[in-house]
Formats: sequence, structure tokens, C-alpha cells
Amino acid sequence: MNKSYDFLVFIGRFQPFHLGHASVVAQGLEQAQQVIILCGSAYQPRSIRNPWTVQEREKMIRGTLGEEQNKRVHISPLMDIVYNDESWVRNVQATVNGLVTAFHSTLHRPAKVGLIGHSKDQSSYYLNLFPQWGSVAVENFNGLSATPLRQKVFQGNEDFQKALPVPVVEYIAEHQTLDWFQNLKQEQQFVETYKSAWNDSPYPPTFVTTDAVVVQSGHVLMVERKARPGKGLLALPGGFIRQDEKLIDGCLRELREETRLKVPAPVLKGSIKAQQVFDDPHRSTRGRTITHAFYIELAANKELPRVKGSDDAKAAMWIPLADLDPAQIYEDHYFIIQELTGC
Repeated sequence: MNKSYDFLVFIGRFQPFHLGHASVVAQGLEQAQQVIILCGSAYQPRSIRNPWTVQEREKMIRGTLGEEQNKRVHISPLMDIVYNDESWVRNVQATVNGLVTAFHSTLHRPAKVGLIGHSKDQSSYYLNLFPQWGSVAVENFNGLSATPLRQKVFQGNEDFQKALPVPVVEYIAEHQTLDWFQNLKQEQQFVETYKSAWNDSPYPPTFVTTDAVVVQSGHVLMVERKARPGKGLLALPGGFIRQDEKLIDGCLRELREETRLKVPAPVLKGSIKAQQVFDDPHRSTRGRTITHAFYIELAANKELPRVKGSDDAKAAMWIPLADLDPAQIYEDHYFIIQELTGC
């Protein structure tokens, strides 16, 4: 049977892979010789928004496909670049071009590539970022969304099962006793309790925080979080702004409280090279949280200032910029560092 496309590209997080996703893949296989699935939010630490790794999501997806279908489906990780659409688009283009070259090298004409998906909300704006490719619009299958399904998974509400392919249900059941799953279950409970404190608010609250990106001699100052959410992950020193302080004062206060950095305030203020607002709507599981990050570049020195974890930080440390691992870093702090340092 002739296909309209050589490749159709399906981009998503698949947290978890549900019947709506399966419907899109099935329609893609009907209209294309091969389907490329790009698993977003790759290389991030486990969280209640991104519980499963790319490898685990690939097992979920391939478990729902037959042998012949699996031969025509290619799954690849796609890292988020939250505050730089151009870099993200370039990554998508490079990944797709590489897979097309690898699996369609015998074609004596340019491969016909298209995107497949449905415009469910503002997060689907990416469908308009690739004018060089065709587009296949599909209907939302039974109005399914992964967000409420994840909540039900960690709440122990088995109602989620009817929205997932059987192999995915079985895969999740096999891992529910693992330590990481139980940890995220407790994190979900923490977040629900945290949000419940604002139930009587006339409007959904918006929180304001500050973060310090302190760099010296190719190292960035990080802390290990002591408590939930993100317990044990590395983070930038920072926290909530108080009612009676300016943003920079709140930033320096949190920096001192969490790291005991003994650099005079005038030196820190004089070393500010940039500041920027980071406002991705999904950046925090606790709710809408906008942070103001200050980039502080201290003069190069062979000896880094001593630091010690305190207050909300279990530990404080200087980490070489080249050693930063996004899979160990809290929320969007890796992307904040990238954006402000250019590294």
C-alpha cells in the first residue's frame, strides 16, 4: 500500500503512554512507511511530572506494538531546552535527519517527512515550528491527558488502568514496589498537602522566588536539597522572597543562608553580570512559581571560597560546569544555568 509519508514524527513525553498516544502511533503507521517517536523530557531526574526514563517509556511503547510494527517504529530521546526554542528545534531537526539518513539511505529522492499530533493546548505550539515538514492533524482520543493519569497512578487509584494499553498497565504494576516509585508516591502526597493549604484562596496563588547562579573559575555553586520536593537533588541556592525585601536582597539572603558563602555583599552585588526571569508554567510541581535568577561571576581565583550547607541545604559544593548532569538537578535549574552562562 502506498503511504503518504516516508516518515511521520510524533513528539511527546508519554508519561505514561496511554491509549490516546497509541491511537496516534496507529494512525501514523497507516499513513507513513515509518514512525519516529521522540520522547521529550529526556535526561531529567525522576519527578511526579516525569516519573519514567526514556528507556522505560520505550519499553512501554514497544510492548504495545506487534513485531512488524516495531520494525517500523524508531524511538529516540529528546532533551528539553526550556528557555531556548531555537536550540530545541535544532535538536529535533538533527535527531530526525539522523534517523532518516540511517533508515532510508537507499531512497533516491528526498524523504517526505511530516509531524503527527493534535493541538491539545499551549504546549502543542511546536507543531508550527517545522514548516519544512508536512503535518497530519489527529483528533484527541477520548479527551485523554497524561497529567490526571499520573496523579491516579501515585494516588493508588486503579481507575487509570482503563486509559492505558494492557502492556503498560502490567509494566507499571511490576515497578510499584520499587524504592523510586514509593519515593515519588510520597512526593505526590507532599505536593497535594502543600497545595491544599491554598484551597480557600480566591485565586490560584503565584509564588515568587530568587535563585543565585554563582560562578567562579569554571565552577558553579550548588546545594543538595534537604527536603521535599526534590530531596537529594542538586539545586541553585535560592528560595521564596519575603514581603519586606527587594529581589536582590532576597537572593543574597538565601545564598548566605544555604551556602555560608563568605563573600562581602558589595562584592557579590558588583559581580552581577545578568539577571533574568524564568517563568515556565510547569517549572515547579508546587504550583505557579516565577523565579528571578541573578548571574554572579566572581573574579577567577585558584582557590574557591569555602561553602557549607545550611538551612534548606544538606550540603553546598562547587561543581565544574562540564560535570553538571541534568538527571541530578532540580526543576529547571540546569536550563537556568545554561541560559545565563551560555554553557
